[in-house]
Amino acid sequence: MDISLQPTLCKAKVYIAPSKSEVANTLSNLILQSCHAALVQSHRDIFTIALSGGSLPSLLSCLPEAFAIANIDPQWNKWHVILADERCVVSSDADSNLGAIRSNFTYLVDIPTSQIYGIDETLLLGGNDTADIAQSYQQNAVQPLLDKPSTDGMIDCAILGFGPDGHTCSLFPNHKLLHEETKLVASIDDSPKPPPSRITLTLPFLNTYVRQVIFCGVGESKRPILKAIFKTSSGSAAADDDNAGGRSVKNHQEILQLKDGARVTSVELCNPAPYPCGMVRPLTRNTGGEYDNNSLVWVVDEDAANGCM
Repeated sequence: MDISLQPTLCKAKVYIAPSKSEVANTLSNLILQSCHAALVQSHRDIFTIALSGGSLPSLLSCLPEAFAIANIDPQWNKWHVILADERCVVSSDADSNLGAIRSNFTYLVDIPTSQIYGIDETLLLGGNDTADIAQSYQQNAVQPLLDKPSTDGMIDCAILGFGPDGHTCSLFPNHKLLHEETKLVASIDDSPKPPPSRITLTLPFLNTYVRQVIFCGVGESKRPILKAIFKTSSGSAAADDDNAGGRSVKNHQEILQLKDGARVTSVELCNPAPYPCGMVRPLTRNTGGEYDNNSLVWVVDEDAANGCM
């Protein structure tokens, strides 16, 4: 996607957890909110979520507990899970993102296996190239979900990590994939991180077909990226129905508050974005016609945020 196509003004909410151990709780509550918004508030019969690999799946294991504590039925049978990116390996391989998501999350819950979409592993064994695998994933996993009437042509939520080099999914700095304008899923055979062959959701997909993108990262190594992509803090957000200290999920007319002590701030992103993770700017609009900063959320710990906001 041409960087010039990004909005000149884009804001995001940043949830800053007091410690690394609390990041998972904050993330779980935000996913809970997105699920509740889809299945209960919007009365859709499907919740669609894209998940990254790397260190992110390890943060998902407390998600079932978050629903239990909130006394909210997750309705796992209505969940559909796609991969934000995947290494071109079989799911039993240690490098597989699907394998990590299974072991840390989906094996713990009752999401139907037919609604957890991995790559077609027969293509790996059949000698097909990476582009064939990406095309297959778009045609057989991503596009059918977008075509379901109940999704209104959008994925509800994407949970993404970001690296110390600023990459997200398998979108790396200065790579030609950053200029992809039409494909929803693309292939890469020269990843600077092993393994070299992967598929990834593209910027056009993330910026056009996702209701909410949530980035998650912890530790000092992420601090330079945050400093580079965020302009300034515009102050702490008030604890209202949209905020983390007041993330609201209405259940029996009650507003449930986050219990982890995360603070919230609103930030403006630099334009043009210096790193791929900063180029993700979903174009969800609110009723006033402005870009809705609830559609772009970052969850970090104090070590990552120190001196940035």
